[in-house]
Amino acid sequence: MKLQTIRYAIDDRGVARLTVARPEKHNALSALMISELTDVAGRLGADATVRAVILEAEGKSFCAGGDLEWMRQQFAADRPTRIAEATRLAMMFKALNEMPKPLIARIHGNAFGGGVGLISVCDAVVAEHGAKFGLTEARLGLIPATISPYVIARIGEARARPLFMSARIFGAEEAKTAGLVSMVVNVASLDAAVEAEVASFLTAAPGAAGRAKRLARSLGTPITDAVIAATIEQLADTWETEEAREGVSAFFERREPSWRA
Repeated sequence: MKLQTIRYAIDDRGVARLTVARPEKHNALSALMISELTDVAGRLGADATVRAVILEAEGKSFCAGGDLEWMRQQFAADRPTRIAEATRLAMMFKALNEMPKPLIARIHGNAFGGGVGLISVCDAVVAEHGAKFGLTEARLGLIPATISPYVIARIGEARARPLFMSARIFGAEEAKTAGLVSMVVNVASLDAAVEAEVASFLTAAPGAAGRAKRLARSLGTPITDAVIAATIEQLADTWETEEAREGVSAFFERREPSWRA
Protein backbone atom coordinates (compact mmCIF):
# COMPACT_ATOMS: atom_id res chain seq x y z
CA MET A 1 0.00 0.00 0.00
CA LYS A 2 1.40 3.40 -1.00
CA LEU A 3 1.12 5.78 1.95
CA GLN A 4 -0.26 9.24 1.23
CA THR A 5 -0.65 10.99 4.59
CA ILE A 6 2.19 9.47 6.61
CA ARG A 7 5.58 7.93 5.99
CA TYR A 8 8.03 5.86 7.95
CA ALA A 9 11.62 4.66 7.72
CA ILE A 10 13.63 2.27 9.88
CA ASP A 11 17.32 2.90 10.57
CA ASP A 12 20.13 0.41 11.24
CA ARG A 13 19.41 0.42 14.97
CA GLY A 14 15.82 -0.65 14.39
CA VAL A 15 14.44 2.82 15.23
CA ALA A 16 11.45 3.72 13.09
CA ARG A 17 10.54 7.35 12.40
CA LEU A 18 6.79 7.56 11.86
CA THR A 19 5.91 10.96 10.39
CA VAL A 20 2.46 12.40 9.92
CA ALA A 21 2.71 14.34 6.69
CA ARG A 22 -0.21 16.64 5.96
CA PRO A 23 1.55 19.92 6.79
CA GLU A 24 -0.81 21.98 4.63
CA LYS A 25 -3.67 20.78 6.89
CA HIS A 26 -1.67 21.04 10.13
CA ASN A 27 -1.62 17.22 10.16
CA ALA A 28 -5.32 17.00 10.94
CA LEU A 29 -6.65 13.45 11.19
CA SER A 30 -8.48 12.58 7.97
CA ALA A 31 -10.21 9.26 7.25
CA LEU A 32 -7.22 8.22 5.15
CA MET A 33 -4.67 9.18 7.81
CA ILE A 34 -6.65 7.24 10.42
CA SER A 35 -6.55 4.17 8.18
CA GLU A 36 -2.86 4.52 7.36
CA LEU A 37 -1.80 5.06 10.98
CA THR A 38 -3.77 1.99 12.06
CA ASP A 39 -2.16 -0.12 9.36
CA VAL A 40 1.38 1.07 10.03
CA ALA A 41 1.02 0.64 13.80
CA GLY A 42 0.23 -3.01 13.10
CA ARG A 43 3.17 -3.38 10.73
CA LEU A 44 5.70 -1.82 13.11
CA GLY A 45 4.34 -3.75 16.06
CA ALA A 46 4.76 -7.06 14.22
CA ASP A 47 8.24 -6.27 12.84
CA ALA A 48 10.83 -8.01 15.03
CA THR A 49 13.58 -5.72 13.70
CA VAL A 50 11.90 -2.59 15.11
CA ARG A 51 13.24 -1.63 18.56
CA ALA A 52 11.53 1.76 19.05
CA VAL A 53 9.27 4.18 17.17
CA ILE A 54 9.50 7.98 17.04
CA LEU A 55 6.20 9.71 16.25
CA GLU A 56 6.74 13.14 14.69
CA ALA A 57 5.12 15.60 12.29
CA GLU A 58 5.93 17.78 9.32
CA GLY A 59 5.16 21.49 9.13
CA LYS A 60 4.15 24.04 11.76
CA SER A 61 1.89 21.81 13.87
CA PHE A 62 2.07 18.37 15.41
CA CYS A 63 -1.64 17.67 14.89
CA ALA A 64 -4.59 20.08 14.82
CA GLY A 65 -7.15 17.38 15.66
CA GLY A 66 -9.93 16.20 13.36
CA ASP A 67 -9.81 17.09 9.67
CA LEU A 68 -12.41 19.71 8.70
CA GLU A 69 -13.85 17.68 5.83
CA TRP A 70 -14.04 14.58 8.02
CA MET A 71 -15.87 16.65 10.65
CA ARG A 72 -18.25 18.03 8.03
CA GLN A 73 -19.08 14.50 6.90
CA GLN A 74 -19.85 13.48 10.49
CA PHE A 75 -22.11 16.49 10.89
CA ALA A 76 -24.16 15.38 7.88
CA ALA A 77 -24.09 11.63 8.64
CA ASP A 78 -26.62 9.45 10.45
CA ARG A 79 -25.93 7.85 13.83
CA PRO A 80 -24.72 4.43 12.55
CA THR A 81 -22.26 6.15 10.19
CA ARG A 82 -20.96 8.38 12.97
CA ILE A 83 -20.49 5.37 15.23
CA ALA A 84 -18.65 3.50 12.47
CA GLU A 85 -16.29 6.43 11.84
CA ALA A 86 -15.68 7.02 15.54
CA THR A 87 -14.91 3.31 15.91
CA ARG A 88 -12.28 3.53 13.16
CA LEU A 89 -10.67 6.45 15.01
CA ALA A 90 -10.82 4.60 18.32
CA MET A 91 -9.19 1.53 16.77
CA MET A 92 -6.33 3.71 15.52
CA PHE A 93 -5.61 4.92 19.05
CA LYS A 94 -5.94 1.36 20.35
CA ALA A 95 -3.45 0.06 17.76
CA LEU A 96 -0.88 2.70 18.67
CA ASN A 97 -1.45 2.26 22.40
CA GLU A 98 -0.99 -1.50 22.23
CA MET A 99 1.98 -1.51 19.82
CA PRO A 100 4.60 -3.61 21.70
CA LYS A 101 7.42 -1.14 21.07
CA PRO A 102 8.53 2.01 22.89
CA LEU A 103 6.70 4.93 21.24
CA ILE A 104 8.38 8.32 21.67
CA ALA A 105 6.64 11.52 20.57
CA ARG A 106 8.52 14.54 19.21
CA ILE A 107 6.17 17.52 19.73
CA HIS A 108 6.36 20.96 18.17
CA GLY A 109 3.73 23.57 17.37
CA ASN A 110 0.11 22.85 18.24
CA ALA A 111 -1.44 19.59 19.42
CA PHE A 112 -5.21 19.88 19.78
CA GLY A 113 -8.02 17.33 20.20
CA GLY A 114 -6.93 14.14 18.49
CA GLY A 115 -3.35 15.42 18.60
CA VAL A 116 -3.51 15.17 22.39
CA GLY A 117 -4.89 11.68 21.89
CA LEU A 118 -1.82 10.75 19.85
CA ILE A 119 0.45 12.08 22.58
CA SER A 120 -1.46 10.16 25.25
CA VAL A 121 -0.74 6.77 23.67
CA CYS A 122 3.02 7.39 23.64
CA ASP A 123 5.45 6.06 26.23
CA ALA A 124 7.62 9.17 26.33
CA VAL A 125 6.87 12.67 25.05
CA VAL A 126 9.47 15.35 24.34
CA ALA A 127 8.05 18.79 23.56
CA GLU A 128 9.54 22.13 22.61
CA HIS A 129 8.91 25.07 24.95
CA GLY A 130 6.63 26.82 22.49
CA ALA A 131 4.26 23.90 21.95
CA LYS A 132 0.57 24.47 22.69
CA PHE A 133 -2.00 21.87 23.73
CA GLY A 134 -5.76 21.77 24.05
CA LEU A 135 -8.72 19.43 24.39
CA THR A 136 -10.82 21.85 22.36
CA GLU A 137 -13.89 19.76 21.53
CA ALA A 138 -16.25 21.50 23.99
CA ARG A 139 -15.75 24.74 22.04
CA LEU A 140 -17.74 23.04 19.27
CA GLY A 141 -20.35 21.63 21.61
CA LEU A 142 -18.68 18.20 21.40
CA ILE A 143 -16.68 16.04 23.83
CA PRO A 144 -13.20 14.43 23.59
CA ALA A 145 -14.77 10.98 23.56
CA THR A 146 -12.58 8.55 21.60
CA ILE A 147 -9.36 9.93 23.06
CA SER A 148 -10.68 10.15 26.61
CA PRO A 149 -9.63 6.68 27.88
CA TYR A 150 -6.03 7.36 26.84
CA VAL A 151 -5.94 10.91 28.19
CA ILE A 152 -7.37 9.74 31.54
CA ALA A 153 -4.84 6.88 31.65
CA ARG A 154 -2.09 9.40 30.97
CA ILE A 155 -2.94 12.29 33.31
CA GLY A 156 -5.74 11.02 35.57
CA GLU A 157 -9.31 12.14 36.06
CA ALA A 158 -8.53 15.10 38.32
CA ARG A 159 -6.20 16.70 35.76
CA ALA A 160 -8.43 15.82 32.82
CA ARG A 161 -11.76 17.15 34.08
CA PRO A 162 -11.00 20.90 33.90
CA LEU A 163 -9.16 20.50 30.60
CA PHE A 164 -12.07 18.54 29.07
CA MET A 165 -14.66 21.01 30.36
CA SER A 166 -12.95 24.35 29.65
CA ALA A 167 -11.39 23.39 26.29
CA ARG A 168 -8.68 25.95 27.01
CA ILE A 169 -5.25 26.08 25.39
CA PHE A 170 -2.26 25.44 27.65
CA GLY A 171 1.50 25.43 27.30
CA ALA A 172 4.24 22.85 27.43
CA GLU A 173 5.20 23.42 31.06
CA GLU A 174 1.62 22.87 32.21
CA ALA A 175 1.45 19.78 29.99
CA LYS A 176 4.56 18.47 31.74
CA THR A 177 3.12 19.18 35.18
CA ALA A 178 -0.06 17.33 34.19
CA GLY A 179 1.95 14.31 33.03
CA LEU A 180 1.03 14.63 29.37
CA VAL A 181 4.62 15.55 28.43
CA SER A 182 7.75 13.88 29.79
CA MET A 183 10.30 16.58 28.97
CA VAL A 184 10.28 20.19 27.73
CA VAL A 185 13.32 21.53 25.87
CA ASN A 186 14.36 24.41 23.63
CA VAL A 187 13.56 23.79 19.99
CA ALA A 188 17.29 23.63 19.19
CA SER A 189 17.63 20.73 21.64
CA LEU A 190 14.51 18.84 20.55
CA ASP A 191 16.14 16.26 18.28
CA ALA A 192 18.95 15.56 20.73
CA ALA A 193 16.47 15.08 23.57
CA VAL A 194 14.39 12.67 21.48
CA GLU A 195 17.53 10.71 20.61
CA ALA A 196 18.43 10.49 24.28
CA GLU A 197 14.99 9.05 25.05
CA VAL A 198 15.36 6.53 22.24
CA ALA A 199 18.81 5.49 23.49
CA SER A 200 17.41 4.75 26.95
CA PHE A 201 14.89 2.30 25.48
CA LEU A 202 17.52 0.58 23.33
CA THR A 203 19.30 -0.66 26.47
CA ALA A 204 16.33 -2.96 27.21
CA ALA A 205 15.81 -6.38 25.67
CA PRO A 206 13.25 -5.89 22.87
CA GLY A 207 10.89 -8.67 23.94
CA ALA A 208 11.09 -7.67 27.60
CA ALA A 209 10.32 -4.04 26.72
CA GLY A 210 7.16 -5.11 24.91
CA ARG A 211 6.09 -7.39 27.75
CA ALA A 212 6.81 -4.66 30.32
CA LYS A 213 4.60 -2.25 28.38
CA ARG A 214 1.80 -4.81 28.32
CA LEU A 215 2.26 -5.38 32.07
CA ALA A 216 1.99 -1.66 32.83
CA ARG A 217 -1.16 -1.37 30.71
CA SER A 218 -2.72 -4.34 32.49
CA LEU A 219 -2.21 -2.66 35.87
CA GLY A 220 -3.33 0.81 34.81
CA THR A 221 -6.70 2.25 33.85
CA PRO A 222 -8.57 -0.53 31.97
CA ILE A 223 -9.26 0.41 28.34
CA THR A 224 -11.48 -2.46 27.28
CA ASP A 225 -13.62 -2.84 24.18
CA ALA A 226 -16.63 -2.06 26.38
CA VAL A 227 -15.02 1.20 27.57
CA ILE A 228 -14.23 2.20 23.99
CA ALA A 229 -17.76 1.39 22.82
CA ALA A 230 -19.24 3.44 25.68
CA THR A 231 -17.20 6.51 24.75
CA ILE A 232 -18.31 6.17 21.13
CA GLU A 233 -21.96 6.01 22.19
CA GLN A 234 -21.50 9.16 24.25
CA LEU A 235 -19.97 10.91 21.26
CA ALA A 236 -22.86 9.82 19.04
CA ASP A 237 -25.30 11.18 21.64
CA THR A 238 -23.43 14.49 21.73
CA TRP A 239 -23.44 14.87 17.95
CA GLU A 240 -27.25 14.83 18.11
CA THR A 241 -27.51 17.79 20.52
CA GLU A 242 -28.47 21.33 19.54
CA GLU A 243 -25.21 22.57 21.03
CA ALA A 244 -23.17 20.40 18.68
CA ARG A 245 -25.16 21.58 15.67
CA GLU A 246 -24.69 25.19 16.73
CA GLY A 247 -21.00 24.77 17.57
CA VAL A 248 -20.03 22.97 14.37
CA SER A 249 -22.16 25.32 12.23
CA ALA A 250 -20.55 28.36 13.86
CA PHE A 251 -17.11 26.89 13.23
CA PHE A 252 -17.70 26.39 9.52
CA GLU A 253 -19.48 29.76 9.23
CA ARG A 254 -16.56 31.46 11.01
CA ARG A 255 -18.68 33.06 13.68
CA GLU A 256 -18.98 32.79 17.43
CA PRO A 257 -21.40 30.11 18.73
CA SER A 258 -24.48 31.34 20.55
CA TRP A 259 -23.00 30.70 24.01
CA ARG A 260 -20.16 33.15 23.28
CA ALA A 261 -22.25 35.89 21.63
